[in-house]
Amino acid sequence: MQSPWKILTVAPLFLLLSLQSSASPANDDQSRPSLSNAHTCVGCVLVVSVIEQLAQVHNSTVQASMERLCSYLPEKLFLKTTCYLVIDKFGSDIIKLLSADMNADVVCHTLEFCKQNTGQPLCHLYPLPKETWKFTLQKARQIVKKSLILKYSRSGSDICSLPVLAKICQKIKLAIEQSVPFKDVDSDKYSVFPTLRGYHWRGRDCNDSDESVYPGRRPNNWDVHQDSNCNGIWGVDPKDGVPYEKKFCEGSQPRGIILLGDSAGAHFHISPEWITASQMSLNSFINLPTALTNELDWPQLSGATGFLDSTVGIKEKSIYLRLWKRNHCNHRDYQNISRNGASSRNLKKFIESLSRNKMLDYPTIVIYAMIGNDVCSGKSDPVPAMTTPEKLYSNIMQTLKHLNSHLPNGSHVILYGLPDGTFLWDNLHNRYHPLGQLNKDVTYAQLYSFLNCLQVSPCHGWMSSNKTLRTLTSERAEQLSNTLKKIAASEKFTNFNLFYMDFAFHEIIQEWQKRGGQPWQLIEPVDGFHPNEAFSNHISHCSALKTTAEMEPSGDCRPGQVPFAK
Repeated sequence: MQSPWKILTVAPLFLLLSLQSSASPANDDQSRPSLSNAHTCVGCVLVVSVIEQLAQVHNSTVQASMERLCSYLPEKLFLKTTCYLVIDKFGSDIIKLLSADMNADVVCHTLEFCKQNTGQPLCHLYPLPKETWKFTLQKARQIVKKSLILKYSRSGSDICSLPVLAKICQKIKLAIEQSVPFKDVDSDKYSVFPTLRGYHWRGRDCNDSDESVYPGRRPNNWDVHQDSNCNGIWGVDPKDGVPYEKKFCEGSQPRGIILLGDSAGAHFHISPEWITASQMSLNSFINLPTALTNELDWPQLSGATGFLDSTVGIKEKSIYLRLWKRNHCNHRDYQNISRNGASSRNLKKFIESLSRNKMLDYPTIVIYAMIGNDVCSGKSDPVPAMTTPEKLYSNIMQTLKHLNSHLPNGSHVILYGLPDGTFLWDNLHNRYHPLGQLNKDVTYAQLYSFLNCLQVSPCHGWMSSNKTLRTLTSERAEQLSNTLKKIAASEKFTNFNLFYMDFAFHEIIQEWQKRGGQPWQLIEPVDGFHPNEAFSNHISHCSALKTTAEMEPSGDCRPGQVPFAK
């Protein structure tokens, strides 16, 4: 899962096409397209498709549909303004090409947002034109021959090179790379700001000017004078002089929840409304600024650390909310240390963002859930890039040793196995993608092929028509799961108990079908890869964590069991 947000941030925002195109570096590896160029190509094709479909749905001109799209965008982050500027720059050429019945692939190749390198295959989302590709492209270039746009250089610096933005861009980049809050006055890794790794990702700070005040710590003098752990419980009961924290929380075994995960754990989500012309309205993009500043992740709704009610009516609650329901002393004690593209290989780059003091803080439950990227990549031959069982063992042991040196005694660590992703192709390949539902012209098989061709697929191994490759990917995933299982069975640590749980894929599907659902409904419809909110919350239900006395050795999913000690 190679940072899929890089691809799809440009999808609903035509403005990013111009910004990314000016930032595209030279491609030294001719065997693989520049990732920046590839992401820009995907974004261009998606946005031009939306423009064309908006014109079709509303029986309007292309000019009107572009203006309609911009009118839907919010003012925040200058989205609406920038959209109109981009229309002013590229709109006339798009109008000419779409009016000549050129599809989005042709438009984006003509405007050079998509490029076919010498010796490389032609990457396209839609069926090829009836006339030869070479002839069609020449015809399209003639249409815009005198355009000033083709003279526009895309070799300049990116927008973050501007002096006025360089410092803030660097700070945002570091916040994302290191998985720490962008706004954190006291540097305790907790924030009063929701996005940019703020309290959507970890409990909200209740005093951002005091680094000794943060969620999850043991109370300072039973919080007689202030709420030192941000759970909302402090002061003294005037009736008996007993501190409220002592009265309500002493002996209740408070504990937090920490997720070490990838884009699935962060709940990566692209709203179908952003690319579905028939559903698009003024309300469609209300949450877009929040999504962009959260890297297109929605941790506030994730199955592990979500604290908001489900947006799709799912009854199952996140693991954090279950902990909170059983013991309100756990209020705000959650951390989602997940990243798009994370794996056992690169976790060491941001695990330091985990905040737990073994002497001052309460024990916690840590879930290790790198469920895809050790077998997934966008490379044309993904097998050599897969993590081997031996390397995974080394990576996991390094992670566990780090946790043992930071977690308070009495904590628990659960290692999640990897799923069998053959489910994706089997259930989605012949279904229409949201972009293809209007005209029945884009299936998931076509989307997968397009992304694989550009080598930006989140998982070429499973999102492929090659059955042998899909099987090999699942076999490696099973080998890695077995490695995790062996580690959990054989390794002991002083500060936490270690458990393994299978990724309860088939149990979840069976439960969903019992409720009248179809398997494909559990996958994110836009990227055709990630588990959606319903799936994530079912996972949290099936993986209802137990304390040592309640943990079954098998780690099976048994819905209905008591998940937490009081």
